[in-house]
Amino acid sequence: MNSNQPIIVFDKVNKWYGNSYHLLRDIQLSVATGEKIVICGPSGSGKSTLIRCINRLEEHQEGHLKVDGVELTDDVKAIEKIRKQVGMVFQQFNLFPHLTVLENLTLAPMWVGKLPKKEAEDRAMTQLKRVRIAEQAQKFPLQLSGGQQQRVAIARAIVNEPAVLLADEPTGNLDPGLALDIMDIIADAHARGTTVVVATHDPALLDRYRHRRVVLDGGRLASTRGPEEYSSALRHLGGTRA
Repeated sequence: MNSNQPIIVFDKVNKWYGNSYHLLRDIQLSVATGEKIVICGPSGSGKSTLIRCINRLEEHQEGHLKVDGVELTDDVKAIEKIRKQVGMVFQQFNLFPHLTVLENLTLAPMWVGKLPKKEAEDRAMTQLKRVRIAEQAQKFPLQLSGGQQQRVAIARAIVNEPAVLLADEPTGNLDPGLALDIMDIIADAHARGTTVVVATHDPALLDRYRHRRVVLDGGRLASTRGPEEYSSALRHLGGTRA
């Protein structure tokens, strides 16, 4: 990875649903290696879709999207290479309910990283300790609280030490106190060198999580850097936060 080059580059990216719903419109965005940004804007503005395009959970129809210099095309090998470098935290957790917490975390190291089971378990336990939930390793996800499940989801996303961590509304199901804890864990991943991109509508988190913000409205992008600029952009959008 070249630390002098942007790790994520959107170049006039467009995304449609069906033949008429034009969601992302000519997105131009570069994310530097090691940067952390927040994607925000009104409901339906394209925040989640933009995030999901980065690891090809959604497919754009026009423009170019590169991650670590690799163009995201229909080339399966290119997509697989990028997915090995990108971790994803979902709002709905997306944990496997029939597997224990530890088993949820060892899947990627064993199947993607090809690690032996013992080494995968050691790595998983290291991440569970980092998110302060190691004592729950042998429980099943549905035995945990929402905040505990989100901690597991973050640990699973970072267990392979990804170059990029994507978080789509990672605190949407949590109370304010737990939400701040989760964002602190994500910030810790960034402090360890991971590039972080978060989509959120939560103004409290935006006030606390001070870094570059990207505002979306009607599928179009406006980049803002400081809290004052962000407030100005929201006023321009009619004051909506979603």
